[in-house]
Amino acid sequence: MILSTLSFAFMNALVKYLIDYSTFQLVFFRSLGSLGITFAVLKYQKIPVWGNQKKLLLYRGLVGVISMILFFWGVHYISIGSAVTLRYVSPIFAGLLAVIFLREVIKPLQWLFFLMAFAGVFLIKSYDPSGSNFGVFLVLLAAFFSAIVYILISKIGKGDHPVVVVHYFMLIATLVGAVGTVFSWKAPNGQDLMLLLSLGFFGFFGQLFMTKAFQNAEAHMVAPFKYVEVLFTLAFGVFVLQETYDFYHLLGTFLVIFGLILNVVYKTKYKKNRPKAA
Repeated sequence: MILSTLSFAFMNALVKYLIDYSTFQLVFFRSLGSLGITFAVLKYQKIPVWGNQKKLLLYRGLVGVISMILFFWGVHYISIGSAVTLRYVSPIFAGLLAVIFLREVIKPLQWLFFLMAFAGVFLIKSYDPSGSNFGVFLVLLAAFFSAIVYILISKIGKGDHPVVVVHYFMLIATLVGAVGTVFSWKAPNGQDLMLLLSLGFFGFFGQLFMTKAFQNAEAHMVAPFKYVEVLFTLAFGVFVLQETYDFYHLLGTFLVIFGLILNVVYKTKYKKNRPKAA
């Protein structure tokens, strides 16, 4: 999971570094690199490329693309540390959607954790150096669509191979990015072209290492380590991109991450202690 978060942090930093390019161009190169890898893996392992649950896979891909576009768009307006932290609010949206569509129950203590996280969101919104409410709105909207992705993946379950799920996402994102890029193309120089292509490389390995982490350990043991991505990204923001964060911004980041980690730990303990049905 640490390798996964480091890979995603590299990708996040590159997205911010390359913001002179359009959102669709970033989406296109981010997806194209991963698409080549997923296609090669599926062919090598002789896994059917189109999967079994085509309609659900299509929905997952479309919603994922919307989330990616909104996130990359938001990064143009706010610091990368703020963007990544705000995107992690998606588990709260996923919990609320699960109440509506999956009839799950949110316990009173979880509401306290959610309020803690949203207090952090308020501080980040108020003290981000960019001062862009529009950027904050875009990233929170991206988090909402990311929550829908979680619901769709739970519906897909084990009916399709994980690489097939990612492959659909990358294929649709590449197509959407290509169409959008036609209207906003900026010719990259040699160095930028390599950096643009590396977005897909880091994105794929971020997904791969995360999948392997969940396959090799219990979810409650590795899930909290996902939030290390925020620390890595903040470090890249400060030392590579020369971003600045004040005390209240960092306090907001802490509240978001701490509230979400407490929610993960609480949910895990609740499930373990819940009496089994006779």
